Formats: sequence, C-alpha cells, structure tokens
Amino acid sequence: MPADQRIAAATGTPRDPSQAPTYSVYGAAWSGWAFVAVALTLLGIFVIGPFIMSLGLSFTNQRLVQNPNVPVQWIGLRNYVRLFEDPEFWNALKNTALFALIVVPIQSALSLSLAMLINSSLPGRNVFRTIYFLPVIITMTIICVIWGALYIFPGGALNSALSWLTFGALDPVNWLGDRNFALAAIILCSIWASVGFQMVIYLAGLQNIPEELYEAARLDEASGWQQFKWITMPMLRPTHVFVLIATTIFCFKLFTQVQILTQGGPRGATNTLVRYIYVNGFSELRVGYASAATVVFLLIVLAIAMIQRAIVGTDEA
Repeated sequence: MPADQRIAAATGTPRDPSQAPTYSVYGAAWSGWAFVAVALTLLGIFVIGPFIMSLGLSFTNQRLVQNPNVPVQWIGLRNYVRLFEDPEFWNALKNTALFALIVVPIQSALSLSLAMLINSSLPGRNVFRTIYFLPVIITMTIICVIWGALYIFPGGALNSALSWLTFGALDPVNWLGDRNFALAAIILCSIWASVGFQMVIYLAGLQNIPEELYEAARLDEASGWQQFKWITMPMLRPTHVFVLIATTIFCFKLFTQVQILTQGGPRGATNTLVRYIYVNGFSELRVGYASAATVVFLLIVLAIAMIQRAIVGTDEA
C-alpha cells in the first residue's frame, strides 16, 4: 500500500482530496449574524431607535399632550439655543459632573481595595464577598428609603451616631435639607449601593492574573507595593477601562437617589441632567425640548467615555 494511502487509512483522511469536507465562509458568516441577531434587534429597538426619534423630535415643538390648536412644527435649533441659555441646565450639568468627579475615583479605588482584600487568603472571605455585594441586588428604591431614614433630621441614626462619637459636640446636620450637605449625602448613599458591582469586576480581573508573575516577583524580593505597581495595575488595565467608563455612565445616569431623597433640592443643589430631562419631558410636557437635552446628554457621555478610553486604555483593552 502506498505511503499516502497508509497515512489516509490511519488518520481517517479521504484518499481523494475532492472527498474532503468543505467549509463555506458564507455559512460561517451567516451563523455569526444569527447569533447576534437578537442582541442587535434589541439594541436597535431600545437604544438606536429611541435616539433617532429623540434627535428628530429635538427639532420640533412636540409636546407630550399636544394642543390641537398648536400643530407640531419644525423649529430648527431653537430648543438647543434655549437649552444652552437655561441656567438650570448648566446647574444640573455642574451637579452631575461634580458627582461623577467625586464618585468615580473614590468608588473605583474602594472597589479595587475590597477586591484585593477578598482575593487574599482572608478567613471567611466568601462571607465578606456576599456582604459587600448584597447592596447591588437590592433595588435602589429600597436603598434610598433606608438611607432616607438614616438621614432624618434631627434624630436620625446618622446624627445620633455622630453626636455619640463627639460626646454631643457636633450639632445635628440636616443632610437632605442643607444645600451644603445634600449632594454629599447622595454621594455617600450611591457609593455604598454600587461599590459591590465594581468589586466583582475587579475580582474577576485579579483572578485572571497568572500566579507565576507574583512568584517570580517574590523570588526577586519585590515588596508588596512593587508587586501591586508593576504586576497588578498593568495586568488590570482592561478592567480599569471598563470600570471607569461604566462607573462614569452610571454617575451621569443619576436619578433615583435624587428623585426619592431630595427631588433635586434644596434649591437645585442636587438636580441632575437626567432629572432635568425627566421634569421637562414628563412634568412640563415639553417633549421636543427634553429630546434636545437628551441628545446633548448622550453626546457628553460619549465624549467623556472616549476621552477616558484614550487616556487609560489601549487598543488591546
């Protein structure tokens, strides 16, 4: 028997090349599109479609309940001009940006610290992992009700604890009624409620770092800080990109905490972009104007996400 036939018989490969199985590039492509079809459909219905509708409505005087005597008209850029001339819009943008500037670094650093803590050989680490993640699975409405009870002025649990710790030297603080403390109260509640989500993301990133890298560093007598600086942080770069972008988007979507705890007060100190859009669209029924604010809001978030990715991320990330 010739050598090629013996090899074919041993490996099960057909002797005739024409009998070899063929694979269609087009079939593989169609299979790929079939897998993502549902996701693309939902993305188009719930994200792309509404954005296109908002973009179109932003150039009209559309109202939620249209007056039959005032037809819908194309008004061009008038909504955008009014938006940029409205001091309430700039106040909401300032509050949202301040909230993000404070929450993103603190929450990211805290979540990384917690992830490293429960990734170590800590006794009962699964219990701590559950405790830290528990607020994530509780609805934000319930969390706000609980924190609202803690913030009650003057006899809430937080004021009572502060008075006890300072032996009565500290007067009760009106956390939700004082414009100097209201945003800080929202920040504290938000960090506590969401830090567990980023912790799990960082934990997954930490568990994907090869242990051999740390073993080699210990053989070279690298300190814990050096291992963190030269191994942990670089290896977590894709995770950093995701956490920073996701946390920034969550911050700019701030609504539930403000709506339940302060309703944007006191005197607009906690009003945010999303609540500004909600009030104009559903309370004041100005759908066209709210659509213009929505378009600007999306462009701001998109620009920030792209800048963060350019600064922190890489193509591989």
